Amino acid sequence: MQLRAPVVSTVGARHGRAAAAICAAAMALALSACGGNSPSLSQDAAQPVPPAEAQAPLAPPAPSPAYAPSAKTGDVAPAAEMHARAAIAPLPYYLPPPQPADRERYGAIDENGVRLVAQAPVSTFSIDVDTGSYSNMRRLLNAGRLPPADAVRVEELLNYFPYDYAQPADGRPFSVHTALAPAPWHPANVLLRIGIKGKDLASGALPATNLVFLADVSGSMNSPDKLPLLKSSLKLLVNKLRPQDRITLVTYASGTRVALPPTPGSDKAAISAAIDQLVAGGSTAGASGIALAYQAAQQSFIAGGINRVLLATDGDFNVGVTDFRQLKSMVEEKRNSGVSLSTLGFGTGNYNEQLMEQLADAGDGAYSYIDNLMEGNKVLVSEMSSTLATIARDVKIQVEFNPATVKEYRLIGYENRMLAREDFNNDKVDAGDIGAGHTVTALYELTLAGQPGLVDPLRYQQAAPAPGRDGELAHVKLRYKLPAASASQLMDVTVARQAIRPLAQGDDDFRFAAAVAGFGQVLRGGKFTGDWRYADARALAQGARGADRFGYRGEFLKLVDLAQSLATAAAVGATGDGASERAAR
Repeated sequence: MQLRAPVVSTVGARHGRAAAAICAAAMALALSACGGNSPSLSQDAAQPVPPAEAQAPLAPPAPSPAYAPSAKTGDVAPAAEMHARAAIAPLPYYLPPPQPADRERYGAIDENGVRLVAQAPVSTFSIDVDTGSYSNMRRLLNAGRLPPADAVRVEELLNYFPYDYAQPADGRPFSVHTALAPAPWHPANVLLRIGIKGKDLASGALPATNLVFLADVSGSMNSPDKLPLLKSSLKLLVNKLRPQDRITLVTYASGTRVALPPTPGSDKAAISAAIDQLVAGGSTAGASGIALAYQAAQQSFIAGGINRVLLATDGDFNVGVTDFRQLKSMVEEKRNSGVSLSTLGFGTGNYNEQLMEQLADAGDGAYSYIDNLMEGNKVLVSEMSSTLATIARDVKIQVEFNPATVKEYRLIGYENRMLAREDFNNDKVDAGDIGAGHTVTALYELTLAGQPGLVDPLRYQQAAPAPGRDGELAHVKLRYKLPAASASQLMDVTVARQAIRPLAQGDDDFRFAAAVAGFGQVLRGGKFTGDWRYADARALAQGARGADRFGYRGEFLKLVDLAQSLATAAAVGATGDGASERAAR
């Protein structure tokens, strides 16, 4: 012990002088940065170090037992590290760098409200086959965030899942199915399900395909979840191309170019090599890229085939035309050329979801968000037929409710697909398209006559019963065009009150769709779902999981669990910014 004590003391004094020198040098740098007249670092280093006793005011505190020298080795490195931190940490320029701002953009959603049948007996909307809101919601939950309410479009959550509706047997491109059951969140109310099933086409039976991939290779795509994921996803589709298919690769950044001229699907090596050459860099001239992609699609146009542009980007356009309305108008003008446009969204932080969803709508295509390679495989391989092959265009739904049997109704979702009543018969009004094998699901919540409603009845108006039709709840009509036709065709089906069945007796698809719709509404804030919670959605979905051939429903259960955990954590840490009401659900 007598031999070790002087060693420790000497090293401690030496370290005290070193720490003082470090502190003095750091303070000199700080003063210099602020415009002071302190000596330079080299001058400080040249000055003799005063005795440790003279530096008492600057000496660090004595080390704690955890940092005491080892009784066996006299090692004081931990203490030196602690002293250095104590001397330097308080300086202001050691603050962490600011985090990048979240610039993700979502279109505002004005949630559909309750309508009185006596005042507005007709509801009209366009079908929607987009699924991007679901996978984007999944990405946000997996990142530890509850999605913003405007990022949740309930109809896209519903339509992410395939449902086992019967295919058409009458020669039409799709079949229509209706069902009725009590609403799980308001058992006194009734859910009306309208299900559409497009005719399946085997991938080998698809017409020849002219595909133009429009790839964003700007600097904003330089992230593993953007351009590298896009390249891997494209290669999955390349493996499915046939000799009669043609593919063109157009890129845009600061400028635009054709990275791969029209190439037959049999030349997979050349296509894959062109994809491998894609590198991110530069600004984002998205509008110029769209124009060049349409031009390339027209040059390779296949009469009677599939002609489609697939735009893959984060939507962060910053060069040329960047105005949302101008970009949408440009795509709307091109849709009459016989070339459709679908969008594949990628990335985080700066993602422009509103642009991606609306461009696909304007281009007679579908919007998908690719958050991982499994989703890339789902969109571009497993569901390639429905992604590429359109079997019916401008599909509209109009529901007339019987005021003698239905008091109120509310369409769940489809807020940005609403149409005026007169638009239903106007073939010039654009609507959604159905791809081969697509399923589309819509849900209405109904308050039947004689039940308490959410809206007070008017004193001086009464609904006149429809003679002989008091057993009908609604009349559902659909209009659609065949792919090459300009005039629409009409389908209709009547919904009878006697078709109401207990929810527990409904098929798995109905119960699972109800669970997804309830979950989506709770995720948006639960304005119309009362005391229904995430746990209720999970229990209903668990009992309706069915065969789940692709595992999508099992994954949904995990996302519900994750949302509930995040909501609980957010409720505990809510700061009065409006999140607590949503999070507590």
